[in-house]
Amino acid sequence: MLNIEQRQLFHKFVILDMAVQSLQRDYKVIENLKMSKVYLPILDKLLDDISQECYNSKRLLAKDKIRVVKWEKIDEYFSDVHVATAGNDVVLRYANQAIKTQVEKLLLSHQNK
Repeated sequence: MLNIEQRQLFHKFVILDMAVQSLQRDYKVIENLKMSKVYLPILDKLLDDISQECYNSKRLLAKDKIRVVKWEKIDEYFSDVHVATAGNDVVLRYANQAIKTQVEKLLLSHQNK
């Protein structure tokens, strides 16, 4: 079972992980643009910063023996995240649009730093 601090840290990890995945997908597309030399340094910095935060969150979760087992898309609106803990395993349901919005906010806040 996850206590409130662990759940908050796990949620932060989910958002960071999704941000890294989105940036990696976008990177492949931006590499092919004519103006890629302009955009790639910005994307590199953003990806490095968020990847480091994601790694740190994952490390903190690992100390408590918490890890993601799998993502399962329920439908176009919801996804379940299966989480292994030291005690019981937990399934957390996330709204896809809410995650997307939080990832966008995270990326914008990092970009403005």
